[in-house]
Amino acid sequence: MAKKRQIPHTFVLVFSIIVLAAAASWFVDGGEYSRTLKVMPDGTTRTVIDPGSYQNVENNPQTWQVFSALFEGFVAKSDIIIFILLIGGAFWIMNESKAIDVSIIAFLGVARRLERFRFIKWLGIDNIIITLFMILFSLFGSVFGMSEETIAFIIIFVPLAISMGYDSIVGICMCFFAAGLGFAGATLNPFTIGIAQGLSDLPLFSGLEYRIFMWVVLTLTGILYVLWYARRIKRDPKRSVMYELDDVWRKMVLQRETKTAYTTPVSAWVVYIVLFAVMVVFAVLYPVSTISFGQAKLTIPALPVIAGLFLISAYVALRKSVHFFILDIFIFTILFLLVGVMGYHWYVMEIATLFFVMGLSSGAAMGYSPNKITELFIAGVKDILSAALVVGLAGGIIVVLQNGKVIDAMLHGIAESMSDVGKFGSLSIMYGIQTLINLVMTSGSAKAALTMPIMAPFSDLIEVSRQATVVAYQLGDGITNMITPTSAVLVGVLGVAKIPYEKWFRWAWPLILFLMILGLLLLLPTATLDLNGF
Repeated sequence: MAKKRQIPHTFVLVFSIIVLAAAASWFVDGGEYSRTLKVMPDGTTRTVIDPGSYQNVENNPQTWQVFSALFEGFVAKSDIIIFILLIGGAFWIMNESKAIDVSIIAFLGVARRLERFRFIKWLGIDNIIITLFMILFSLFGSVFGMSEETIAFIIIFVPLAISMGYDSIVGICMCFFAAGLGFAGATLNPFTIGIAQGLSDLPLFSGLEYRIFMWVVLTLTGILYVLWYARRIKRDPKRSVMYELDDVWRKMVLQRETKTAYTTPVSAWVVYIVLFAVMVVFAVLYPVSTISFGQAKLTIPALPVIAGLFLISAYVALRKSVHFFILDIFIFTILFLLVGVMGYHWYVMEIATLFFVMGLSSGAAMGYSPNKITELFIAGVKDILSAALVVGLAGGIIVVLQNGKVIDAMLHGIAESMSDVGKFGSLSIMYGIQTLINLVMTSGSAKAALTMPIMAPFSDLIEVSRQATVVAYQLGDGITNMITPTSAVLVGVLGVAKIPYEKWFRWAWPLILFLMILGLLLLLPTATLDLNGF
């Protein structure tokens, strides 16, 4: 029996690139650009390349430095690494509470009762359910990069889809595919946009206006396609590529016996009081906040309003269940993130701290002991550790290229080779490069760490905004995640749903191809856009 060929581990790929970078330092002529500090419209400073300052210098061949570069890479990217680890641990604690699961089940119960209204019945309650769940999971993908977490929802949504008269593909579209659409149209995703903008010296989550537009376009396109497909399958189930294989689901017990107790422990009320007290303190210290929307500024009592809303909404949630309270905490975490980023120039430290508090609060509200919260946090850190390590390893690539005096030479060579293709052509090539890299390296954090330190300065040379470069990375990274066979998440989702990859590919490739073309069309305007961060 022939031995199955294995795809090299991401760590192997990154270290191989470090070795290649060291080899390049022996053969590529050295060169350097001058760099200057540029004051941005928001008052911050950014180091940018002077395009006309390139000069040849003697290269510095790298040998044993391939190993020391690993250490230097971890030191250079330490803030991003800690950022990833803290957020990973925090979300693990929140996921353990099953707050999202309970919220979904409750939503379904309410939705079914709405069928008595004539307008709802005309729209089709099934269409509404599909649409709302796809919007919800797309938001999750867009805001905090939900990806691996969708695997756990497959066992909920596939039986749900089949019970509604659809197939398993519709089931995974409601969660995994929707989250993938949101991931591609990311707005506040700290694992992609946050890291990419941080590595590009851009204000964190800047350019939000256009990203929201991209998210709407991509999500709407996906929803319309899935609704069209779902309607076809409902009319003739045999048209599904999964009709025969879904028989295993149809024979299973489709009714999920949910034994979750809708209770509110005393600990949740204590957390509620503590969080509200903290919000009151901040509301007193910062009674008004100046929120920046691009060049526009709006001064409003943001924190007092948020505190008041939390007082009411959290109380209502607690009267129902601690799970809804934790969901409320998550919603207000996002609100504080928006105010902090747009009003107080928060960066990775503040945002990581915010999500860390969210995780601790979720665990405390559930009544978990300090030891259990710690164990859950460590489990989350372990789960995300690979992505964090790759960021440090990828940082070593840049260290070798910089120390070898070849990174600027490479940028200069690429810039000259692309001098005749213009801004639109350059962006298109960047998009293609990111898409190709995603076929072998599916970690968004890893690709950001690998490509953005090179692509961002390169954009300065061709006079394209760094924000446009981030968009090229974002779309190139996100869209093909939903079809690439090297994606562990995709393989996991298909495995739980009992869908062979070839069946999924047969269904998905026309839509993915269309989304790739749509992504290019969304990218090209960023070459000339004059928006926040562009």
